[in-house]
Formats: sequence, C-alpha cells, structure tokens
Amino acid sequence: MAIDELSSSVATARTLSPASAGPPDRLGDSLDARTLRRLQMNSFNYFVEETNPKLGLVLDKTSDNWPASIAAMGMALTVWLVGARRHFITRDDAAARTLAMLRFLAASEQGEGPEATGHRGFYYHFLDMHSGRRAWQCELSSIDTALLIAGVLAAAEFFDHEDDPEEAEIRRLGRELYERVDWAWMLDGGPTLRHGWRPPGETAGGFLPFRWEGYDEALILYLLALGSPTHPIPPESYAAWCATYEWKRIYGIEHLYAGPLFIHQMSHIWCDFRGIRDAFMRERGSDYFENSRRATLVQQQYAIRNPQGFRHLGPLVWGITASDGPGCMTKKIDGIERSFYDYIARGAPYGPDDGTIAPWAVAASLPFAPEIVAPTITHMAGLHLSVPNPYGFKASFNPVFHGDPSDDIGWVSPYHFGINEGPTVLMIENYRSAMIWKLMRGCEPLRRGLLRAGFTGGWLNQGS
Repeated sequence: MAIDELSSSVATARTLSPASAGPPDRLGDSLDARTLRRLQMNSFNYFVEETNPKLGLVLDKTSDNWPASIAAMGMALTVWLVGARRHFITRDDAAARTLAMLRFLAASEQGEGPEATGHRGFYYHFLDMHSGRRAWQCELSSIDTALLIAGVLAAAEFFDHEDDPEEAEIRRLGRELYERVDWAWMLDGGPTLRHGWRPPGETAGGFLPFRWEGYDEALILYLLALGSPTHPIPPESYAAWCATYEWKRIYGIEHLYAGPLFIHQMSHIWCDFRGIRDAFMRERGSDYFENSRRATLVQQQYAIRNPQGFRHLGPLVWGITASDGPGCMTKKIDGIERSFYDYIARGAPYGPDDGTIAPWAVAASLPFAPEIVAPTITHMAGLHLSVPNPYGFKASFNPVFHGDPSDDIGWVSPYHFGINEGPTVLMIENYRSAMIWKLMRGCEPLRRGLLRAGFTGGWLNQGS
C-alpha cells in the first residue's frame, strides 16, 4: 500500500496545535530539567573548546586537520548569546568572542583570488582553521553564508549597550557584513537562488548548476535575501521557490514535505514562525512551526511502523536526518542485505534509510512536539555509548551495522559536528524561554524579509 493511502492518522496533526499560539516558556513536560540543562551545556562547550579564539573560526567536526565551517560559525555567534544569558560564560566573554569573529570576517579578503575567504559578501563553505583561507577548493556557499549572517544579525541585536564601544562595534560590523552580501548576484539571472559559485578558471568554475528549489533549509536564505537594503532579491523569487513545494499526506498527516528532519529545524533557530503565514501556508490553514510539528510526528510514526524491519526503531528511537554514517557498503545482517551510507541526507519515509539515528535532531525538535521528543531524549540519554562523549549526544549511531544481537548500540560516529551541536543548544533554549525567537523579532532585516515574502499575522502584526 502506498504511504499516502495509509488510513492511520494522528488526530492532533489535523489542526494547529496550542503550541502555535503561545511561547513555551517552560522547562519541561516529562523531561528532567537537569538532563536538559546538562545536554545544553555539554553541546555549548563545543563552541568554547573547538574554536580558534583569535579569529573566531569554529571547527566543522572533531577530526584531525579538519577545517572550520561558516555555518557552525553562525551558530556559534548565537550560541554564545545563550551562554551569556544562562551564565555559562559572561556577557563580556561572549562579546569578546563575537568581536574576534566579526573583525576577522570584515578584514579577510573578498575576491576571486586564491587567498580569499569569500566573494561579493558570501563566504566559502569551509575555511582553514589557522589562516581562515578557503579550504579544499570548496564552493562559495549561499546557504552556509545565510546561516552565518543569521548569527551575525542575532549578535548585533543582542549586544545593545549604547555606552559600550565593543558592543557598538559589534552592531556596526554586523550591519556592514550583512549589507555587503550581494544576494541578487546569486540569482544568476534566474528566478531562484543558486547553491553556490566557484572561481572562474577552476574545474566547474562559475555558478553551481543547482538552484534552491523544493522545500528545504533555504527558507532563512530567502528571507535574509529579501530583507537586504542593498542587494535584495525580488518577492517573485520567493514565490518561484514556493511554487516548487510538495504538500503531502503521510500516515494521515498533511504537511509540506521534506524527508530529512534538519530541514524542519534550521530556519526555526532564528525565526519564530508560530502564527505567521505566507500565502502558501494561509491557503492550507497552517504555518511553518505547525508544519515542523507534523514532520516530527511523521518521523516517529515512520519508526513505529518500521517498514524495513530494523529491530531498534520504535516510539523512543527515531530521528532520521543528514548525518554521519557507518560508510558506503553492503552487508548481510540477519539474512538481509543491508546498504549503508557515509554522511548523507537520510529522510523519512522515502529514504534513504540505513538504520542510522541522529539523537541531536530529536533534541532540536523539542519546541515542536515536546510530548514525543521529551521521552525520547530521556531514553536516548540513558544509552551508554562506547566512545568518549564530551559534547552531549554523539552525531549518530546505528545498532544494525554491528550485527551483534547482544550489542544494543552498534556503530557510533566517532565525531561531533558543529552544525549538530548548535541546533541542540539553540532549539533547547527556544523551547525553554523562546530567547532567540524573541530577540530576532526585533531584527529589522528579518522582519523586512518576512513582510516582503508576504507573511502576515501573529507577532508581525504586533510590532517588534
């Protein structure tokens, strides 16, 4: 039977949840407050320990000779704000860390040359941890630049002391870094934004062939590009992106489809979508927050139904997303040929799925569906992974790969990733206090982007 034809449904997914209407200023349902704080603090420590303090560069993953990730840097800028609010570090420490990064970003070379860190205000996806120069001949990344700039704007909004020269510099640099990004250039003459660009003269130089189409993590990219006072994209570009959406009914749950769980989280780190709607969502009586709640329910339902017969999946073990994996190979396990993958965008219910679970992705869904996420976090916190684990949940694990019936854990990723630790800290905070959401309601570029995209309702109608 096709998934869309299944008759089972989750009744609460058919109407907007109460969580869409009001902020969840709370600690936590069935989740022990100490467990939640410990998880948040452990993930926070990644952005203290895995950072170049002079340049503000943040390690992409805990592997030898690995570069920095500009997406992780954007998350770090926001994580340090939470740290200051939760007294993990002082406000002065957070400001110093922020200023080191912003000064580096502002002073580093922009251009087509080999020493550059970026071009036209965009930045290369990966930067050398010591020099800040482009690493691995990687692409100039539109989405990763957007995640970086979201953090830049959050820092500029948070550090608001008028009589503090360092905080004034943070605000000035934040504005300058945002306003120099040439978002319109990344359209490359088309209706939707490109994924990125490489310098001419290189193999596959010029704009990447792919555009941001279909519902994905690019929501924050389009909003920041729309809100630019210097190089904005037109509202027609947002409409062209929305025209590529897929609305599906899966397990009786209607929602805007995207398979990997992280897609339903990334833009929500900075933007409070509760009760605000664009034309697409108004037509369907939903909003993007509610949509993420429904996508979270679909993930749990997929694990409960367990179409591939993995012995570990169930109501307390779920969470499929872009994540590290055991490696690309095929193994016969319990008489079944199983295909496994390395780092790949896994998704539910259409795959790919090799049994790999990402606990951090469950934690980052806490604001959307605490009634199913809280007990899952509690369960996963009780799993004793067999590798050193200094930063909270490991990136991913796969009990199937080991193939030993006596081993409930199996393969565990040996790494931590900045873009996993960041959402853990930030979405836990949005669940606990809505801190980042409330902060960014006052961010004029984001507000302007939402309005130009056609969003109305909720806090947008109430002023900043």
